[in-house]
Amino acid sequence: MFRTVTIAAMVALVALTGCATKPQLPVALKAETLAPQARVGVALTAIPTADTYLPGAGCLLCLAAASVANSSLTTHTKSLSADDLGAVKAQVVESLKKKGVQVVAIDGVFDPTKFPELPREVNLSNRDYRRLQEQYKIDKLLIITVEGVGFQRNYASYIPTSDPRAWVKATGYVVDLRTNAYDWWQPVEVLRPAQGKWDEPPRFPGLTNAYYEAIELAKEQLLQPLQ
Repeated sequence: MFRTVTIAAMVALVALTGCATKPQLPVALKAETLAPQARVGVALTAIPTADTYLPGAGCLLCLAAASVANSSLTTHTKSLSADDLGAVKAQVVESLKKKGVQVVAIDGVFDPTKFPELPREVNLSNRDYRRLQEQYKIDKLLIITVEGVGFQRNYASYIPTSDPRAWVKATGYVVDLRTNAYDWWQPVEVLRPAQGKWDEPPRFPGLTNAYYEAIELAKEQLLQPLQ
């Protein structure tokens, strides 16, 4: 009986693993995607508030201890502005216009969750943005999304395994509104250490400089393929 149950469980696990969606890998931007005749909408999702991230402090007690140990940094982090990341939208628009692309800047904060969800498939958008094709008279939609900004410090349970580093994580992607396929999908992650000492509360000047450097580097990495 035990053998039967074990084999059945293994078969189920294999079946589930085989059906799991593969992670989305980068999709290189082809020259024809943003050719002069292209009509492209540009959108930016909400910029998150700067915060500290403590990966590896997995259990609740570990996370509580790590949070206390980094409380002064967290307080400082929450005082930092991430508004400079918002400038990337205007920079993308300007870059595309220089290439001769017909650009429509979609006003306001773009919220993907307001669009119908689609089954997750590799190289296909999981949201149905096709209604924007008629609304804005565009063929493609370029979205910049920022997943996180602030500082990251790695932990092994209670113990820090790295110094804090400035951290920005973002993704740029282009959706073909005829097919929902990705014509470009580029993740960006920047980790920037402090120059010199990092542990200088309450203003943490070394880390603060690294924070704004990380923001500029992230914007550069998002813009580079579009230029």
